[in-house]
Amino acid sequence: MIRRNRTTGELAYYRCYSPRPVPLSTLVKVAGSRWTVEETFQSSKGLAGLDEHQLHRWDSWHRWVTLVLLAHAFLAITAALERRDQVPTDDGTSPGGLIPLTCNEIQRLFTSLAVRPVRDTAHRLRWSTWRRRHQARARHSHNRRQTTLQP
Repeated sequence: MIRRNRTTGELAYYRCYSPRPVPLSTLVKVAGSRWTVEETFQSSKGLAGLDEHQLHRWDSWHRWVTLVLLAHAFLAITAALERRDQVPTDDGTSPGGLIPLTCNEIQRLFTSLAVRPVRDTAHRLRWSTWRRRHQARARHSHNRRQTTLQP
């Protein structure tokens, strides 16, 4: 299967195999899901430390990967539940003017509130609220600018 990038004209080749014939739409769906898997692994590396283990034995590697993937699943599920519970406005923010909690923000809050001893929990929560409000404003401004630039 060959895919051409519409803007650059670059060709990407995918070698596909199936023991029985499948429609082209199925092949395209499977090839496209590769990027979701790649993004998930990249996110696991950055947020949960998937790449921070020194491989010595199978058992220790298996335990480490299981722990990291559970941590990443916790972040992803928490972020998904946050998005589900909020009803976004037209510009993608919540009624309070904040973007929904992201995996990165949940990881920061969890680390600052649960892992490291903190003297002032309220300060950390206010900081998170300020940051999410700032990101919502930046997203809104960016979307408005992109809308005015399009023909």
